[in-house]
Amino acid sequence: MDEELYDLLASMAAAGRRPVSDGTPQQARDQLAARRQGPSRGLHGIYDCTATAGGCSVPVRIYNPEPNPVGVIVYVHGGGWVIGNIESFDNVARDLAYHGGARVVSVDYGLAPENPFPSALNEVQAAIQWAAAEFPGEPLVVAGDSAGGNLATVAVRKLRQQGVVNVAGQALIYPVTDSDFSRSSYQEIPPVPTLLSRQEMEWFWNHYLPDSTLRTHPDVAPLHAESLNDLPFTILVLAGYDPLRDEGLAYAKELRSHGVPVDLRMYEGLCHGFFGLAQFVSQAQDALRDTAVAIGNLLRTGRVHHAQNGLTSFENSVK
Repeated sequence: MDEELYDLLASMAAAGRRPVSDGTPQQARDQLAARRQGPSRGLHGIYDCTATAGGCSVPVRIYNPEPNPVGVIVYVHGGGWVIGNIESFDNVARDLAYHGGARVVSVDYGLAPENPFPSALNEVQAAIQWAAAEFPGEPLVVAGDSAGGNLATVAVRKLRQQGVVNVAGQALIYPVTDSDFSRSSYQEIPPVPTLLSRQEMEWFWNHYLPDSTLRTHPDVAPLHAESLNDLPFTILVLAGYDPLRDEGLAYAKELRSHGVPVDLRMYEGLCHGFFGLAQFVSQAQDALRDTAVAIGNLLRTGRVHHAQNGLTSFENSVK
């Protein structure tokens, strides 16, 4: 494990960070909101508004890094469908905009269990449709981390199958792609408690979709989709210390088997949720920057140009 990350996680544990599964959703949200954040990166302009499409409305925050951005990134934050909002992921959105040179639309979708499935998915689809209409002619990539990556890739698949929106690519950061807790990455014990454990992931699933018999539906477990042919170029970022690592690798394999180009980036020394730690862990900051640059290049040229900074394992784009 990266030394800076180890020290940070150890200090968080010593300071009394509790697993989210020890409390209620509101207690988990309060703990995330209280997490220390570094200074915010200045941008050309930021404003809040409401995205409306298909009879669905959702709050969004727009980040403009410069007067002439290269395109649009619709960003769907993580948090197990239960915690997080545009405030707690504000610095991630700012960095995506700054390093990618792109306009970011951060989606403040409703959280479970108050907003049960498929509420969040519907809101993410609405935000993507709205962004495409609001910024016509600008190439669009949908990005999401963890549960946000889950919502992002499902929404992109459904919208492209419907022929509603032309999405140039998707960037999935340690996404949830399945509900199978038997994978080996769920059994591994990290040297220090990380930001996600098997128990916590089970807690998230229980709040998002209590009926476990529905958890292999492709709209909640995209790895089970019959066809992924309609998905665009995919940037897939994974962490070595992450219960979701193996389902991410399985998703990369499945995408490629359906002819989808995949740029797979594995950060062996980092843990789940490292984008949110980028201001305190150098390798996490490098990974976030390089991911944003890759998205920006995809928007500009339709291609990804590779950077090796911080990657301990790397695969080129494969189709």
